[in-house]
Amino acid sequence: MWATSLRLVNAARLLAAVLCFAPGPLVLAASYKDVLKSPHHYFERTPTDRFTRLKDNLESGRLDLDRSNEKTFVLSLLKALEIPASSQMLVFSTTSLQLSLISPSNPRALYFSDDLYLGYVPGGRIEIVSLDADLGGIFYIFDIPKSASPIRIERSERCLKCHASADTGYVPGLVIKSVLPGPTGGSLDAFRQEKSGHEIPLDQRFGGWYVTGAPDSMKHWGNLIGRLSPQGTSTYRMPPGKQFDFARYPAATSDILPQLLHEHQAGFVNRAVEAIYRTRTYLDSDHGRLTSEHAADLDQQARLITRYLLFAGEAPLPAGGVTGDKSYKTDFLKDRRPNPAGKSLKDFDLRTRLFAHRCSYLIYSPLFQSLPAVIKQGVYRHLGLALSLQRPDKEYAYLPPAEKQTIHSILKATLNDLPPGW
Repeated sequence: MWATSLRLVNAARLLAAVLCFAPGPLVLAASYKDVLKSPHHYFERTPTDRFTRLKDNLESGRLDLDRSNEKTFVLSLLKALEIPASSQMLVFSTTSLQLSLISPSNPRALYFSDDLYLGYVPGGRIEIVSLDADLGGIFYIFDIPKSASPIRIERSERCLKCHASADTGYVPGLVIKSVLPGPTGGSLDAFRQEKSGHEIPLDQRFGGWYVTGAPDSMKHWGNLIGRLSPQGTSTYRMPPGKQFDFARYPAATSDILPQLLHEHQAGFVNRAVEAIYRTRTYLDSDHGRLTSEHAADLDQQARLITRYLLFAGEAPLPAGGVTGDKSYKTDFLKDRRPNPAGKSLKDFDLRTRLFAHRCSYLIYSPLFQSLPAVIKQGVYRHLGLALSLQRPDKEYAYLPPAEKQTIHSILKATLNDLPPGW
């Protein structure tokens, strides 16, 4: 105890000496991770995301929804938000604000599009994550209305405890947990912590999730319950639909394909939102003119986003590939953007990888299109270099020349803000 006190006294003396002899006041640089403080002011800025723009219509009743029962309400809300019900994923680990309601017999359902994510627990509340161009994830929660009662939507502050943590890079983003739940849903073990994205090996994913449509050759933690004993932890399988009735939910699946794409999207969102917060922090501290150090860091962020868009390090699919739910494929492909040859970034491969042409469709998403100019133009520049056939970059040697050419052709045909001469 005495030695500890002496160390504290010496540390205080050293700090005092530094303050006395410093040429000026000691000022700590703002961090992009301080999302509640200047220059971010997360809760003080007015969001402009898609759900916030619809919120008044939902609360006023101008958005006509089917209130016959919980299921029909969720279905009509998904339709109004343009989120496919076929994207349904079911998670039974207690990794949500509504953890007291979630169990293997009452899993939480998740649905998503490019910019909106909806959570639903039977007997519980609706959760929304909507992506904002300046702020990242905006989190809402509200009760499913009974009869004609009005809807009251609450912007959730508690969500940031997990959704602006180490799992997201400390910015408001998306969290996908993979845990080994016990019989009542509590976690006995956790995997792939503080990581998100398509690089994560499949054998570390889906813990606490029901998974349908996965081939037998695929090793993962989905559909498993754990038990502790003196001999250690044992697991046993929990087939989807055994402890609950799929009829209670909008879809009868928790398909592997939406889960793979959900992981890909989360990885992109967290990287893009971090770049937004870094840019705002640097521009504020540099009074609008980036220092060479900050410009170099933002260029590195653009490079990392480029690598992610081009599926660098993508975890391979299991032997034999995956099939994917037919309904979800149809819904996903509705807005594909083909080039004159009929090829698009949404064309699936599903044999060894997700897509035939490895550049993410999220390049069309509102989040990417609204990135700060320094990041977006940096990504375009790095993309041009990565896809070059004249000066091949070893970093992208995994992309054959023909695939590079196809990706370049698709982007040229479907994006209208590429740099001149790209």
